[in-house]
Amino acid sequence: MSRSEVAMLLIQEGNSPKTQWPLVKDRTVIGRESDSDIQIDDRQVSRRHAEIALTPDGYYVLRDLGSKNGTFLNGQPVSHEPKLIRNGDEIGIALCAKSTFVAEEATAPAILGQYKPGIRLDIAAKRVWVMGKEIDPPLSLAQHNLLELLYINSGKVVSRDQVVAVVWSEEEAEGVSEQAIDALARRLRERIAEIDPNNKYVETVRGHGFRLNLTES
Repeated sequence: MSRSEVAMLLIQEGNSPKTQWPLVKDRTVIGRESDSDIQIDDRQVSRRHAEIALTPDGYYVLRDLGSKNGTFLNGQPVSHEPKLIRNGDEIGIALCAKSTFVAEEATAPAILGQYKPGIRLDIAAKRVWVMGKEIDPPLSLAQHNLLELLYINSGKVVSRDQVVAVVWSEEEAEGVSEQAIDALARRLRERIAEIDPNNKYVETVRGHGFRLNLTES
């Protein structure tokens, strides 16, 4: 089997020593330890977190290995029961790493060329990338907490009450005004627009709250 015919995992987000991991074994373990077949070096990741296995029929399946923080396939939790994975599927490890499965018949350059990174977060390190470029200087703590809340709930409306509960302390929450919430969201938009002024990522849903729209392939 040639190199281009090997299925692989492309790391889109997370602390990993490589961005491309060929699936050369029948069983590939994803975990925190350096001797894992695919290493994600983050405390949210279990030592033996998940496994990608090649079935006798030539299909790949994903299963969780009893991890503490969960394994996700296209945003849905995966249990010990194997789940079939297909070309382009997104695999999430805890909430700190996301990757794309590339089937044997597809090539990594093609997938990478189609992929639009939009906004990416390394939640543990509090780092943010927009269209592949890191925001520098970093977001303020309040801005990052708002973005993290929106990111975890991307595509869904997050209420103003949820924003207040996450961004401000319990003592501060009672005195937070609508203007303060709007100002925080506006400043976050401005920081994102410094890199990508052409896409409106943080959307205000009038009368409800905010929503994060990610750029996807």
